[in-house]
Amino acid sequence: MVKDIDFMKNTKIGKLLFKLAVPTILAQIVNLLYMEVDRIMIGQMPEVGGVALTGVGVCLSVLIIVMSFASLCSVGGASRAAIFLGKGDKDSAEKTLGNSATALLLSGALLTAVFEIFGEDLLMLFGASETTIPYAWDYMQYYALGILAVHFTLGLNAYITAQGFTKVSMLTVVIGAVLNIILDPIFIFVFGLGVKGAAIATVISQTVSAVWVICFLFGKKTVIKLRPRYFKLQSAIILPTLALGLAPFIMNFTESVLGICFNVNLLQYGGDIAVGAMTIFMSLSQFIQMPLIGLSQGAQPIMSYNKGAKQPDRMKQVFTLLIVAAMCYSLLMWGLVMIMPKTFARLFTSNIDIIEYVGKMVRVFLACGGLFSAQIVCQQMFVALGKAKESLFIALLRKVILLIPLIFVMPLIMPQNPELAILLAEPIADFISVVITVTFFTVVFKKDLAQIRSELAVQAPNEPQNSAE
Repeated sequence: MVKDIDFMKNTKIGKLLFKLAVPTILAQIVNLLYMEVDRIMIGQMPEVGGVALTGVGVCLSVLIIVMSFASLCSVGGASRAAIFLGKGDKDSAEKTLGNSATALLLSGALLTAVFEIFGEDLLMLFGASETTIPYAWDYMQYYALGILAVHFTLGLNAYITAQGFTKVSMLTVVIGAVLNIILDPIFIFVFGLGVKGAAIATVISQTVSAVWVICFLFGKKTVIKLRPRYFKLQSAIILPTLALGLAPFIMNFTESVLGICFNVNLLQYGGDIAVGAMTIFMSLSQFIQMPLIGLSQGAQPIMSYNKGAKQPDRMKQVFTLLIVAAMCYSLLMWGLVMIMPKTFARLFTSNIDIIEYVGKMVRVFLACGGLFSAQIVCQQMFVALGKAKESLFIALLRKVILLIPLIFVMPLIMPQNPELAILLAEPIADFISVVITVTFFTVVFKKDLAQIRSELAVQAPNEPQNSAE
């Protein structure tokens, strides 16, 4: 039986956000385990764990590039589909889904070819050394075979979430993650495949998740279906989808560029130990951020649907509840990392040098990590509102405009301690971008709500209007 999507505008916001966000948060937590379990298992390999972890850490930039292209082809489209559903236009929502599926297929196939052919050279550019490249390439050449499955899993799952089927979308992640956690030690240790085994386990797990997603979207329970007649790309459908997906694409893609910049500079000044520590820094950053992304993803379809249905008061309630919950969580998690950084580092490696480096430097790198939830929430809500240009600006602000230049400039300002200077670039960029983002979103969001209220007043001038903000 097809689900009644009108619950998005009839259920109380607190209850609705809880219902939709809990599964997406759990999905992100499980997804975090999915991403981290390879690094944890590899880092614990006897004798070579530290150098293998560093090698696979370089591959993180490639994984993020893959995710960024999946976001480009799907995240904006999922928000547009939710807005179409709010307007009662199911046909347009299904056209958007079909075009996204084709875009995911094409981009996934292209990336597979690129990384299989040029992967080893790219890894050297991304910060691998002669010592770590054997481990990085062992992982990359097998992981690349599963890129298409990763695209379908991440990209099409966004359309399941957009319909309010958050439990189903959570199961997409859980199925793959649990399978990966089971297979990792078998392939790494029992079969003795090491880093290659971790990649093979990931490919198998992602493939199973992709099959699950595709079967659901072809099935009877979904509100919008994958229909072959909508697979042919139409410029009127795919171009707005890509335009709105450009911001999350840039957010993810520049994360990869950012990792490359950090790795290359730290390799120059601190060697493989510093690059290995950066792998853990990025993992701890994800530990703070990914549940926040899950929370925002749970709120996205509520915001998008109610914008389409012209419910300004509910839109305001969604954002208010979302930002409060996000700040409370991020400050709590950030505090835990600040209090016991070495404990977290030991989860990833037994290498004493890397653990000591993390304990000394992580408080610098994540100094403003507790505030970053505001950046995530505002950027995700820009996408939910269909604000492509505004979302694109926020995506560029922190990394491209601020952080990447600072990584190269700070060592020139502090030549006596270039390693510290490089790591200080992160909190400086975080603080500036959060202040600008929150201010910008507040102005745009108030204007959007006022416009909707004005439209409602014109449509029904004799009906009493909701009070202004």
